[in-house]
Amino acid sequence: MLKISHQQRQEILHCLHNNQELPDKYRFLLFGEAKQVELLWNGKTNAVCDVVLPFQTIEQVDEPRSEQAIQSQSDLFDTTTGRQLKGWSNKLIWGDNKLILSSLLHGPLRAEIEAQGGLKLIYIDPPFDVGADFTLDIAIGNETLAKEPGVLEQLAYRDTWGKGADSFIAMIYERLILMRDLLAEDGSIYVHCDWRVNSYIRLALDEVFGREQFRNEIIWCYKSGGAGSGGYAKKHDTILYYSKAESGQICFNVSKEKSYMGIGYSTGNKNVILYDDGDGLGPYTLVNVKDWWSDIRMIATSKGRLYPTQKPEALLERIIKASSNKGDLVADFFCGSGTTAAVAEKLGRKWIATDLGKFAIHTTRKRMIGVQRQLKQDSRDYRAFEVLNLGKYERQHYIGVNPNLSATEQGVQLRQKERDYVKLILQAYRAEEVANDGFFQGQKAGHMVAIGPINLPVARPFVETLIAECLSRRITRADILAFEFEMGLFPDIQEEARQQGIDLKLKYIPPDVFDKRAVKKQQVDFYDVAHVDVKIHLENKNKSTWVCVELAGYSAHYSQDAGIEGQLKTGRSKVIVEDGQVIKISKDKNGQTSRTLLTEIWQDWIDYWAVDFDFESKQEIIRTNDPKTGEPQEKPTGDYIFENEWQSFRTRKNRKLEFVSVKKEIMPPLKIAVKVVDIFGNDTMRVMEIDK
Repeated sequence: MLKISHQQRQEILHCLHNNQELPDKYRFLLFGEAKQVELLWNGKTNAVCDVVLPFQTIEQVDEPRSEQAIQSQSDLFDTTTGRQLKGWSNKLIWGDNKLILSSLLHGPLRAEIEAQGGLKLIYIDPPFDVGADFTLDIAIGNETLAKEPGVLEQLAYRDTWGKGADSFIAMIYERLILMRDLLAEDGSIYVHCDWRVNSYIRLALDEVFGREQFRNEIIWCYKSGGAGSGGYAKKHDTILYYSKAESGQICFNVSKEKSYMGIGYSTGNKNVILYDDGDGLGPYTLVNVKDWWSDIRMIATSKGRLYPTQKPEALLERIIKASSNKGDLVADFFCGSGTTAAVAEKLGRKWIATDLGKFAIHTTRKRMIGVQRQLKQDSRDYRAFEVLNLGKYERQHYIGVNPNLSATEQGVQLRQKERDYVKLILQAYRAEEVANDGFFQGQKAGHMVAIGPINLPVARPFVETLIAECLSRRITRADILAFEFEMGLFPDIQEEARQQGIDLKLKYIPPDVFDKRAVKKQQVDFYDVAHVDVKIHLENKNKSTWVCVELAGYSAHYSQDAGIEGQLKTGRSKVIVEDGQVIKISKDKNGQTSRTLLTEIWQDWIDYWAVDFDFESKQEIIRTNDPKTGEPQEKPTGDYIFENEWQSFRTRKNRKLEFVSVKKEIMPPLKIAVKVVDIFGNDTMRVMEIDK
């Protein structure tokens, strides 16, 4: 029987009658006393994402840099180079980590994870700086360009802090549940935070994993930074360590740290072993690591720190060694510059790394190729890794198309959603909708606008049909908007259109269009497809055909901070991007403005390029669960995986690039693909056919 007073009954009835929420006190009066402390926030829900989207493989990196033809081996590792030939390939995944986690947990890749012994360790360093500026400094000659985060990243961060602590906890809570369920039973998680959110995350971890699974609150102390203002200087981060199982059932390897004894110290105790590195600090002994770490320094910007929040490898090395063994699988779902993956690879662990930022994925790809190169040079084993995303399947999810339906059912849903989709794209492009106009859906500044399909790349037949439509209706200007264009489609198709009197523009639809706030505020930019010039050099020698590839030109049309002259303060300067040119704008003490072109040659735009000497040799195959039986199934998509065989890229320390690849023996006919990534992280691919 409920023990509530008459007055309380009347209050409950009044609230119900007026459709008002009951005061919190009635949660316990009506439903019994709380069994434990519970974390509450505005909008809390028990709903957790269970969407399953197939992963799209866009690139495979087996060999960091091939200097000669590679012969297949039957062993797990190539006995001469250490290259892994079969088995698990490490995963670098671009996309929303909530969708990635859900797809890993509930999709067919889960079986592959379990076959590796399960996910043994997760380290995450989620965004916790409310006022953080996520711009990155890109070197352009002797100047630096402050690259702004993409609109999608800005809005994701805004979602995290849009309602203050409430929205941050909601974001991290759901992801922690997915991570817990993905962890192996003997797995562990380390969550890196600082004074801004450590109390919130600690409570969230207590609720998700259980207070009894708390292992340590690790204090990482450092010396960098200024003095405190109105209080003590904040000189540490917090790393919260939890396990999924009881402490006796988890992997934990005791690690050692140096304990300096002081200059001139000596002991007659034979049981105490003293070491001396000759660094002037005196002898030291090795002791078990405690829960406060003061022996690992932060990375100085001058030492190669790419991201403001980038952590030193020594920190990750201690964590990975302590809570995993060689061959175990570890993951980082906010990977940033890829420190976790880099350390895991060096320590012989398998890894999964994900990030929402495209530039973060590109940075991590370069870093991992660098790690592979060093391991190869040291004659140590290294694993292949593949670059994945949710691609067109993630786009289907955004507009509400269920990828688990049959092809026929998906077609019905797509047609139902098509009108809203077209309106959304046209609004973001700031074009007018045209009704019942055949091939075209919109018009902008005298250009007819056609929108490519959401679930397929725009291929040559689509463009040829558009050209025919233009000719029959005497249309001379047309824009095609698409998420993807068929490999090798441009620039040839644009030249064909030009010869027939048609000014044809190909523009990428950015993912930002799916955020209504970005569309409403006109923050969405549609960029022209970048143009890449490539020269193929063939040589016939001893009845063999050899090829090398030369990167001969590049043009882009990006803009950032263009038109900022009027806002620039006296005595200041700023580097901007204006229609594909990087320009330094300066305003002297007299208010006179000057402009200096920094990208004097097209090579200044290139950050990375790679070659697949036999494109179309490896078909892309996606794995899904059968919607009727739930059993895993495989099917080809019709696309091909870019197999990264040779690459040249800039690093923080080495800004030089090679623009001619190594020679490679080939067997025509085949297709060669060249992938180019510019200083903003945007990639363009060119495919060329070799007939003889």
